[in-house]
Amino acid sequence: MSKALLVFIKNAEKGKVKTRLAASVGDEQALKIYLALMDHTRKIAESVDGNRMVFYSQWIEENDNWSEEKFDKRLQSKGDLGVRMQLAFEQAFEENQKVVIIGSDCASLTAELVEEAFNKLDNSDFVIGPALDGGYYLLGMRSFEPMVFEDIEWSTDQVLRETVAHIQSLHKTYTLLPPLSDIDFAEDWKQWGWDV
Repeated sequence: MSKALLVFIKNAEKGKVKTRLAASVGDEQALKIYLALMDHTRKIAESVDGNRMVFYSQWIEENDNWSEEKFDKRLQSKGDLGVRMQLAFEQAFEENQKVVIIGSDCASLTAELVEEAFNKLDNSDFVIGPALDGGYYLLGMRSFEPMVFEDIEWSTDQVLRETVAHIQSLHKTYTLLPPLSDIDFAEDWKQWGWDV
């Protein structure tokens, strides 16, 4: 069964990434932390079998660490996060039966967890990796269900709850992965103790 891993990333511009983190550590350090997180995410994605699609926020980087031999490089659509993810899933389902999306904000994400997510889709319609802030770090599905991206209060602590409510209203099944922390604030980063 063909599967696709989608990775949403932001083009690494100082002052435009990890803005909540930058409020306490400054733009320069926030950019370094974001680059470290992106590198971590790329290594995870490279080790996962399947079709890999990386979606850039502003423009497609030609000569970066995301090799065109390993990744199908695409541009995120316009609109809010829900619209952008919905269209990315729609594209991926044109050629795949299982699709999982991750961002680049989770230092504790592992390739094993991503593989586990794909495996869960053998017996469940959806798989969700809950983030400790009330959102999610991973979402997967085995058929395209655009409704799960509609009427969601993005960037709030209601994202997971509202997404699950949509899944239940569709009478679909879902499985939860272990909850993990996104890196949004200085204390989130300090607990990892990574050097940048």
